[in-house]
Amino acid sequence: MFHYTVETSKSIEEAIHSLEENLKAEQFGIQWQFNVKETLNNKGYELENPFIVLEVCNPEEAQNILSKNQIIGYFLPCKIVVYKDNEGKTKIGMPKPSALIQMLEDESLQELATDIEKRLIVCIDKSM
Repeated sequence: MFHYTVETSKSIEEAIHSLEENLKAEQFGIQWQFNVKETLNNKGYELENPFIVLEVCNPEEAQNILSKNQIIGYFLPCKIVVYKDNEGKTKIGMPKPSALIQMLEDESLQELATDIEKRLIVCIDKSM
């Protein structure tokens, strides 16, 4: 699977707050928060459920990986989404860095992507 997704009993706001704290422990920060529902509604389109995209970054890891292959910048910062599904359940998920990196066909980067993925999964799991 190209993604990792969990369900939480927390509200969207609680999940984001928890993620922010857990990401800090791994030296990741939330660079930007994109409220898709709000943006679409402001443009005259309706999205029924909340959908927030968080762009997260660890500056040291970003510098390290970009110095090896700048094309990886197409994937950065890493995305974590927090949303309500059609059944009203809060979900936290992300595209797996290990799956994205496979598109570059550069085996030397797989280990880095897998390490980052594991750390982000720990943050997501702790935020449930």
